[in-house]
Amino acid sequence: MQRWAAPCSRFTRKGRVLTSDDHSGAGRGTLLLADISGYTAFLQAVAGAHAADMAAGTFVPKAYPLLRSLLDGIVEGIAPPFLLSKLEGDAVFAFAAEGELAIRGQSVVDCLTACYEAYRARLDEAGELMTCTCDACLLIGGLELKFVLHHGDYIVQSVAGHQELLGPDVTVSHLLLKNNVADLIGRSAYALVTEPAAAHLDLPLDGALPITEQYEHYAPVRASVLTLP
Repeated sequence: MQRWAAPCSRFTRKGRVLTSDDHSGAGRGTLLLADISGYTAFLQAVAGAHAADMAAGTFVPKAYPLLRSLLDGIVEGIAPPFLLSKLEGDAVFAFAAEGELAIRGQSVVDCLTACYEAYRARLDEAGELMTCTCDACLLIGGLELKFVLHHGDYIVQSVAGHQELLGPDVTVSHLLLKNNVADLIGRSAYALVTEPAAAHLDLPLDGALPITEQYEHYAPVRASVLTLP
């Protein structure tokens, strides 16, 4: 499968490759989540449709490597300028420590837009390569992409030998993946940008839709929804 590279992938930070070890301890920065909507339901449908073959241990549905390719493409689109933290099933979690993000303003929106366009190109190619014509596998074309962009504090700690980002702002950014955006724009692709992220990155929000999300134990989160083309 052809590799699609988003324009924002050309950015580097201070001329070297950074790892989570460079950010151990307390920090503050921008948190980015890219999540494939419908991923879990799609895999469940595929597993159900091909249960007998998979149980025999002789068959891996084409959907699995194609989905891996979609995640690879998302990582290529956002890291750099963001630093990859980890893959979380159907989501990519990345961050940029304060002062180390090479893009601001419209360039951040352009980065997310380019990542989404590259994702759609891969998704279209995946549909063409899908040899299985069962109803479950054909649903791959309906997988959509959404972003959550937040700014706040975090702690980097080693957990089971892996560097993990922890803290209330990290939790909030993940909670925001479960939101009410669909009530505003339907199932379209979007970037949900919190007020702290928009202010810190000086993001243009012309045409964005305001939204407030509420989660137990947290103050209301005010944000803006940017639809992606």
